[in-house]
Amino acid sequence: VTAIMFLQRAASSSAFIKKKQQDVVGFLEALKIDYAQLDIASNEDNRRWMRENVPGEKKPTNGIPLPPQIFNEAMYCGDYETFFEAKEDNTVYEFLGLTPPPGSKVGRKFHLTVGGDNKHKISQEQFLKGTQIIQLKLYL
Repeated sequence: VTAIMFLQRAASSSAFIKKKQQDVVGFLEALKIDYAQLDIASNEDNRRWMRENVPGEKKPTNGIPLPPQIFNEAMYCGDYETFFEAKEDNTVYEFLGLTPPPGSKVGRKFHLTVGGDNKHKISQEQFLKGTQIIQLKLYL
């Protein structure tokens, strides 16, 4: 098991939480990433462990983090919002602390600078979509 996701399976879970959990599970399955789901609604040990191991700065003001919370073994990866950002940035493997599979484009991020200033950065995705570059400077 690579990724561990704490979730809440109780019928009382809100549709909002269930949607987030399904989004994470579906994405992990699509990437064929091995994971374990640990229910915090029916298992007090899971709930306590999750609450104790989410870093203080990541806990909400009430101190009780909501699922899904994602770990790689004991290493905290993040919550749904940070997972979603990693998904959007194509950095899920980095987010999970995993090495991308060979040949994967995921995890290879770079920025190109247009002109001499740093105001016009172009992401790899924009570049591959054909963004026009007037001047390319590489700073090594």
